[in-house]
Amino acid sequence: MARYFYGRVSAKDQNLARQIESAKQYKNIDRVFKDKQSGKDFDRDDYQKMKEILVAGDEVVIHALDRLGRNKDGIKEELAWFKEHGVIVRTLNVPTTLIEYPEGQEWLMEMVNNILIEVLGAFAEQERENTLKRQAEGIAAMPVDEKGRKISTKPGKEGRTYGRKEKRPENFEEILHRQRSGELTLKEALAEAGVGRTRWYDLAREMVG
Repeated sequence: MARYFYGRVSAKDQNLARQIESAKQYKNIDRVFKDKQSGKDFDRDDYQKMKEILVAGDEVVIHALDRLGRNKDGIKEELAWFKEHGVIVRTLNVPTTLIEYPEGQEWLMEMVNNILIEVLGAFAEQERENTLKRQAEGIAAMPVDEKGRKISTKPGKEGRTYGRKEKRPENFEEILHRQRSGELTLKEALAEAGVGRTRWYDLAREMVG
């Protein structure tokens, strides 16, 4: 039997040291696999290399369930693959996965773990959705330069542009006229044009200029 540790962070500038240290405190690890890639899917270099060498009786240790992946259904599919191949998965923040159950009582571990995995998997997926939402809200709130590109105001990245120039809606002039004549409220005009308030005012100034 071999015991492997799998660690993952989402970005190249993030550190895996804390995860690896926690694994060392658990038990002897034969080999460490680590990826600095998003958890949106399982097409990761070291993760796939690990799966290629796993055999029945091996153990895979992870720091937390969301290090395996972010999608609940995807996590369940991977855990089903490990089970089918006789590989034990131990999650350091799920104590029941660390217990050595007596022979013949493995069903108890599986029952408890399935419940925990369902709950934790849902939490991991919800956190990913929240993160994406926060990112989208942050981008939407960025100021726009004269070329229509988003400008970062994040400390250390001030002034950096983000994304491509936003195109002017084809019917913007018509919507602007209707808004200024009182036919549309500003809120209605923004919705019809499909732009934010800052972009609206930038486009309106361009029309005047």
